[in-house]
Parts: sequence; C-alpha cells; structure tokens
Amino acid sequence: MNRMEVTPGETIDGYLVGEQLHVGGMAIIFRASHPDIPGPVLFKVPKIQDGEDPTVIVGFEMEMMILPRLSGVHVPKVYSVGDYASRPYIAMEFVQGDTLYPTFERSPLPPMEVAAIGVKVATALIELHKQKVIHHDIKPSNIMIRDTGEACFIDFGLSRHREMPDLLEAEFRLPMGTAPYISPEQVRQNRADPRSDIFSLGVLLYHLATGERPFGLPRSQQALKTRLWRDPIPPRKIRKDIPPFLQEIILRCLEVDPAKRFQTPARLAFALQNPDAVLLTERAERMNRNGIITALRRWLRVRALPPPEPQAYAPNSGSIVLVAVNLDEDLEYLAEAVRVHTERVLGSSGDVRLACVNVLKLSAVFVHDPFDAEGRNIHVQRLVELKDWARPLGLATDKISFHVLEHMDPAEAILEFASKNHADQIVVGAKGRSQMRRFLGSVSSEVAARAPCSVTLVRATDPRSIKQEANAG
Repeated sequence: MNRMEVTPGETIDGYLVGEQLHVGGMAIIFRASHPDIPGPVLFKVPKIQDGEDPTVIVGFEMEMMILPRLSGVHVPKVYSVGDYASRPYIAMEFVQGDTLYPTFERSPLPPMEVAAIGVKVATALIELHKQKVIHHDIKPSNIMIRDTGEACFIDFGLSRHREMPDLLEAEFRLPMGTAPYISPEQVRQNRADPRSDIFSLGVLLYHLATGERPFGLPRSQQALKTRLWRDPIPPRKIRKDIPPFLQEIILRCLEVDPAKRFQTPARLAFALQNPDAVLLTERAERMNRNGIITALRRWLRVRALPPPEPQAYAPNSGSIVLVAVNLDEDLEYLAEAVRVHTERVLGSSGDVRLACVNVLKLSAVFVHDPFDAEGRNIHVQRLVELKDWARPLGLATDKISFHVLEHMDPAEAILEFASKNHADQIVVGAKGRSQMRRFLGSVSSEVAARAPCSVTLVRATDPRSIKQEANAG
C-alpha cells in the first residue's frame, strides 16, 4: 500500500479531489476544487503507486520546480505545489480547451492549416524560451489550444530551466523524450540546446502535413540514432499538394545540425506567417531522400563525434561540490560531521553549488521492493531525508540540488556522478577504522582512490563506541 495514493473525495491542503481525468506515463490527473479558487482546478500527482522508476520521481520534482516560475497565457497558472515530504502535487489552472491530439488524429491537414497551427505553437515557444525553459517534450498531447486560440504547453516533467540544475541529465544516462519527437541532441544526451524544441515542432508539422511520422516509431536506442544520419522522406513525395515553402520550413526544422535549423522560434513563426518571404533552397524541391552513400558518410561522421559535454549545471554556477551523505540511522553522527564540514566549505569558498547525493543500494540477488513496511516509497523517503539533512545549511534553491542514485555499488555511483557532472570536489564521510574495514575496503576509500577530483574524507567515530570503551575501562 502506497501512502501517496490519491483517491477522489479526499481533501489535500484544502483541495477537494474529484474525478480522475487522465493516467499518463509519469503522472495522474484529477479534477479538483478549492473554496478560494473559482472554477475547477487541475490536480496532478506523480504516478509512483505501482512502480519504482526513479525518472518519475525526479521528473515530477523538476516540474514542481519549474512550472511555478512560469507565467503567461502559454502555460497553465499554478496555484500551489505540494512536497515529497508530505504529498507531492501540482494544483494548476484548468485550461479551457482541448489538446492538439484530436487535430493530429485527422491529419493530413490542408497546408495552410498546418502553417497556422505551427504559428501558434512557435509563438508559445517564443515566450517559453524567453523564460529560459526548454520544453523537451513537444507533442500533440502536451499542447493545449485554449478556447481563446492560444497554444498552451502542459507537462514539464522532461523540461530544463537554464538557470537551475538539470536533475534528469545529472542522474540518468539514457535520452529523455518521446521517441518520434526527440531531437538529435537529445539522442546524444545534450539537453542544453533550445533548438531541440524546434526540431520536435518540425516533427509535429511533418505529421500534420503528411499524416506520417518522419522517423517512424522507434522502439530501441539504435532506432533512435538513425535520425542522426538518415533524413526523412520529403513531405512533397508523400503529398503533392504541399507547397514548396512548407516543405522548406519543415525540412529546415528537421536538420540534424542545429545550426542549420531556424535559430529561434520567432524566425520560424515569421516564416510560417509569410510564405512569400521564405528563401527556397534545394530542400523545397527535394523529392527523394539522400542516397545510401551520403547516409553512410553521415553515419561515419556521427561515430567519430566525441561524447557531448554534460551541462547539468549552468556554466557560471561556480564550483560544484558533491557531498555524499549516508542516511543510515546508525550513522547519524557521520552525517552530522559531514554537514559540519560542508558548512566550513561554504564559509571558506566563494561561489559554490552543492550537489547532495545519497545512494540507494540495490541487491544483485533480490528484486528491489520500492516500498518500505509503512507503504512509503523508499526513493522518495531518501529524497525527503536528504533535504532535511541539508535544511540547516540555509542555501537557496539555485545553489543546491538533491540526487538519490540507485546502484549496486555506492562508490561506483558516486564516482560516475562526479565524473559526469565535472565535480570540483567530493566530500564523503568515512567511518571509524576497523580490522574488517581495512580487509574489505570501504566506499570512502574507493572514492578517494579513483575520484577525478579532490576528495575530503570526513572521519567520525560512533560516540556509542567511545562510551562503551569508557565503560569497559
């Protein structure tokens, strides 16, 4: 039994939860009401009832961080946000309108209707990017068309705010996004380029214009990667009535190299609104895909590319200090010693960002049960405890981030995180010495021996053992 389950009829922070409206891959949505809010409220909770996928937890946390910072008609208004310490939820405006999905289902559409929809979505992207957010999941079901006509983005679980740590990039290795719409940058695990949203919008325009997906429905990592070297069938090959200007725009959006796309959604919107001003290139008249030789050359070029540099933290965010915190009950004294040392680091250094890490150790033999005996999600509980540990540090949200890593080897998890995110320093607690620890080794010694940066071992001895020695003497 999961204690975070939400059921119609209960009241949470003044919100009376009503009927369940939708169950998605990462969240469940209810209709709700509140005595201080006129009209219905959309009440969104993470879908962690029957799964243990940590991306759901982290993605919902990102949405709780990002969505309240946004404003304007192109995003839903947020009334309040819960917390994993009690009940995680987002209470937001009930947008009057429908998603783009029914329109998508009746594609192909007349070319000028495709262009008009593109203008609405690109206009919404202009405002979103101005607020320093990359959506990273542009698709029909995540776009509402208000009754007043404006496009409104929903579902920010995969989004990135350019001035906040990207928890998804920091913690996970796999590309994040919806397979048919994911950009080449996302395939290569680069989430820092806002032009990714322009590629995804190009995929949407292609489908609206042709009734087909430009890259099919990939179901594997390898299938996803083919868009790095294989271009789609030109839209006019599928539908002869698509005008050259629209094919030019769509294929430009779908360029593998972001530098060859529209550089801003404003330029894309202008092109869609002004067909006569679109500079036509060979893209406009293309009737066939590039030949196999060209595809092979691109494949070889992609294979030679170095892996992208992780950018989970903003370039000007100062030095990154990874603090590894052991939250076991019998090691509270060690966690306290690590916090005391962390305070010293903050006091003696200039611009510092803390990445607080806890490792949830998985068993190589037994299936991991995501819930404890009291029905609490263990990953969520660790996240709450990690935030409680850091609260006395008094850091602003843009100076600290929290990461619960699931791994069979805690030392390896810490080292991988430090390497991927270019940590400048690691602070890790070291238990008191013992014959057994010297024989078997320890997490702290393994981290110190292999870390790609400087490591501070914070040693502490269990006060209970000192008391026992004193009593024995």
